[in-house]
Amino acid sequence: MAYTLLCLLALLSTTALASEYRAADILDWKTQSFEGQTDYSVVAKGETGAGHAAVRAACREGTASGLVLESKHEMANAPVLEWRWRVDSIYSGLNETSRDGDDYPARVYVVARRWPAFRSRAINYVWASSQPQGATWENAFASQFMMVAVRSGDERLGEWVTERRNVLEDFRRLHGMEPEHIDALAIMTDCDNAGQSATAWYGPIRWLAPDR
Repeated sequence: MAYTLLCLLALLSTTALASEYRAADILDWKTQSFEGQTDYSVVAKGETGAGHAAVRAACREGTASGLVLESKHEMANAPVLEWRWRVDSIYSGLNETSRDGDDYPARVYVVARRWPAFRSRAINYVWASSQPQGATWENAFASQFMMVAVRSGDERLGEWVTERRNVLEDFRRLHGMEPEHIDALAIMTDCDNAGQSATAWYGPIRWLAPDR
């Protein structure tokens, strides 16, 4: 997976796109496969229990793929990323700091592109299975990917949760840099290392000013 991550960092474009994304928009993002295909589909708002449509991600033993938006988002006026998600189950028996345990029922991540690719940096906001909420660590496959356990364990499983992160502050804290723009935004539900199954849901994602 490490080589594929580096290739992803190298190929990102810098096309400026919108700052708010609904389920139908997210489903149109580019598929990035690491191992097989996670099943992503749009579920109408009347069936999600959230009052909005959502992307349903179903991962079945041995698959790992994400949906990636290659875009350029200027950070100066809107550094806060807000998203809604729901996780119906977590994985058991994983060491998420190891390669064998590098699976998450839900993750949202951002990439700041640099050249060459190994200078690029990313933050993965994850719903962890075993790492405690608030923990941060280097990704086992690519150290330039920092992991943040925004949620952890079975607390609030099956519930819709709204998250907000000041991405600029997180880059400053975790990478010691202040990127002028973010070049990619992605979601992923993966289970290729865990050999287990998971279902997650992703609602609207948007960039906000820090005082909202």
